[in-house]
Amino acid sequence: MTAIQWFPGHMAKARREVQEKLKLVDFVIELVDARAPLASQNPMLQQILQQKPKMQVLMKKDLADPAKTAEWLAYFKQQDQLAVAVDVQNRQDVQQVVEAAKQMAAAKMERLKRKGVRPRAARAMIIGIPNVGKSTLINRLANRKIAKTGDRPGVTTAQQWIKVKTDFELLDTPGILWPKFEDQQIGYRLAALGTIKDQLLSIEDIITYVLSFLTENYPHLVAERYQIDSLTIEPAELIKHIGELRGALTTGAAVDIDKTAELIIRDFRSGKLGRITLEHPE
Repeated sequence: MTAIQWFPGHMAKARREVQEKLKLVDFVIELVDARAPLASQNPMLQQILQQKPKMQVLMKKDLADPAKTAEWLAYFKQQDQLAVAVDVQNRQDVQQVVEAAKQMAAAKMERLKRKGVRPRAARAMIIGIPNVGKSTLINRLANRKIAKTGDRPGVTTAQQWIKVKTDFELLDTPGILWPKFEDQQIGYRLAALGTIKDQLLSIEDIITYVLSFLTENYPHLVAERYQIDSLTIEPAELIKHIGELRGALTTGAAVDIDKTAELIIRDFRSGKLGRITLEHPE
């Protein structure tokens, strides 16, 4: 796979705006996908943020391998980064974000108080790559529908301030990807998660990557979901088997590869295959 390049004009503009607005906030909340916490971090944003305090929110924890999520939280703690894992449907998880944000803001608020500055709500910028669940989390934090949500990348297109109770104010930003993925594995992981548009890579390539990873790391889930005794077969044969099992056939009774690939990717992204994490802290 060659390096995937994609950097639409609106993303370049969003990056400039993030740089400009950074001085208005006390800290940054970066959302990543719990199934690939490093691949879904934007290295370009890490350069922009520099010394600004940052907390990490591992989104979609309900779709990720719980044991691996625990490892990732320990990893971020070792890096001296505050991190929480969240299922946005879980009210306690959402409250955990509020408490962690208060913790992030405490030192700055204390400094302002000592200087005699009138108390104010802490200000945070919320950032993340497209389709990581940012808009859904914002709506849960604000307890009302403010941000647009959607299951496709790039729904949020402008910045806006959002008040979260009396605790803090959030500056929402559009999802930003970086100019190109130098590491093929990162490209495949993000494509598997639906973070980059499916048209950028062939769905067959994405599925080959997903099935190779799953048969090596989660063979029991593949065997259970697709009624397979042996997982020593190649991904191409596995796709054919799943296509036959699911009746994804062409008019000539051959397996429809694209349709089968879509079925598998849907099973993976929705969690029907099970709770899976694509990368480990090491």
